[in-house]
Amino acid sequence: MNGHGSSPPCRYISATAWANVHEACTDFIERFAAEAVRLGWTATELFGVHPEHGTLRVDWCGVMITGGHKVIGTEQNRILFGNVSGYRNLPGAPIGMPVWKFALRTK
Repeated sequence: MNGHGSSPPCRYISATAWANVHEACTDFIERFAAEAVRLGWTATELFGVHPEHGTLRVDWCGVMITGGHKVIGTEQNRILFGNVSGYRNLPGAPIGMPVWKFALRTK
């Protein structure tokens, strides 16, 4: 997430919401990134946003962007957030771009 934690990368996410998401993403990277890579998760599946509308289009967001909840486990096709899970490889799911690439385009 490269030091962009203090300001939201997308105009549709509040500073408070982005701070929560950024903290959860940083925690995920520190604790689960190696396992996620081993399981084949991509940056976009984890941290993706819509290429034009950012976080406004939640259906395009990766599993780490949509809630700001900390991860408790990583599996082959899902990320566990307590009693909620984020899945990948859903049929017909759109593919966006990593949030840090979106942030660079909009500056």
